[in-house]
Amino acid sequence: MKKYISEFVGTLVLVLVACGVAVITGGNLIATPLAFGLVIVAMAYSIGNVSGCHINPAVSLAMLINKKISFIDFVGYVVAQFLGAVAGAAILGVLLDDFTTLGANSYAMEGQLATTVWIALLIEVILTFIFVTVILGVTSKKENNAVSGIVIGLTLTLVHIIGIPFTGTSVNPARSFGPALLQGGEALNQVWVFILAPLVGAVLASLFYKYVLEKK
Repeated sequence: MKKYISEFVGTLVLVLVACGVAVITGGNLIATPLAFGLVIVAMAYSIGNVSGCHINPAVSLAMLINKKISFIDFVGYVVAQFLGAVAGAAILGVLLDDFTTLGANSYAMEGQLATTVWIALLIEVILTFIFVTVILGVTSKKENNAVSGIVIGLTLTLVHIIGIPFTGTSVNPARSFGPALLQGGEALNQVWVFILAPLVGAVLASLFYKYVLEKK
């Protein structure tokens, strides 16, 4: 249960703080990516020794495929992550006194690049592939333990910089689901994209790592 509670709290903090910064700054291309990256760094060095600090179902899926966690833990992690994301979005809504804008992901909305559903799917698959590949690579060696949280946080910052103008950047089904569920409307209608695409990207990254990068 300690692992699942850690994943719940970590995902809650990710949504509350990082999505909160996104809402408050209007998705600023400096503040928002840094917020997501810094939350990952902070959580990696606090809950990482308990749960591994996945706080992302796509990461947990990749770890399952590469036999880093059991199926039971995978289910427990994903449930905790989704619940944590909903709790984080709920707290954010209370703090802002507004549940209509909680940092949900979207595409083809005013102020975004002209992104169709297919482009949204493609960019989320690509960005998740990059993010998960880095995670699998940097966590594969014990000597990287001291810096892995920083590397992963910086990578999340990087993919947010390019992804925000298109979709707000998900690469994390739980992070997308929590705000969309409470925000409702078009965000909830579109959330399937931000659940499906990161999972596909994670599977592709897992296969790439397993058959190309992993040393037997």
